[in-house]
Amino acid sequence: MDAPLISVRGEAVLEAEPEVARLSVHVQSQESDRRAALDRLTERNQRCLDLVRSYGDAVEKVETGGLAITPLLKYKRREGDVRAYRGTVWIKIAVVDFAVLGELVTRLGDLERTFVSGPEWELRRDSEVYERAARQAAHEAVARARGYAEALGARLTGLVELSDEGVGRTPEAPVALAAAYGRGLGDSAEEPEPIDLEPETQIVRATVEARFTATQPDLEPR
Repeated sequence: MDAPLISVRGEAVLEAEPEVARLSVHVQSQESDRRAALDRLTERNQRCLDLVRSYGDAVEKVETGGLAITPLLKYKRREGDVRAYRGTVWIKIAVVDFAVLGELVTRLGDLERTFVSGPEWELRRDSEVYERAARQAAHEAVARARGYAEALGARLTGLVELSDEGVGRTPEAPVALAAAYGRGLGDSAEEPEPIDLEPETQIVRATVEARFTATQPDLEPR
């Protein structure tokens, strides 16, 4: 190709408010009898699900991530000597109304033998923020190439290639613990005070590489 080529990279960094908050809830039971452990786990799991579903459309999705019934062996005893059975259900929750999030977290954490972690703040996969970042990165590439061409006394004449290097969130720190094990038997039955949770700003980065053709530069001294 006889026409000069100008290769550039366009980048964009946008800040946006999160659209979804994800919680992980582990509900447990522990009994000396396997069936009793399973029955108690079923009861506590249902109580947790009923609480979450009472928030209606504020909760976008509730999923069961896994279930386990594990025998706990006596210390330094033969393999068949079981001292108890522990049951665990993992529930994944996606909250879209952040106004109820603090209340939901504390009420979940107040349930018996319930462990809550989160929130993990996210944008939706189809969020317009990603598209906006990609467009801005492409505009940046065009503007940068045009600036180089003008500096050489030339002008852009065509696009040879545009390569998308990716659009995504900046990796964040590990999710912090929002609430620990719930109250035990005999504790106060009063509703806990909602915890104040501030949404974490999401950083979205987009990068493109582009190659443009240009007219012959004017390299005569001025």
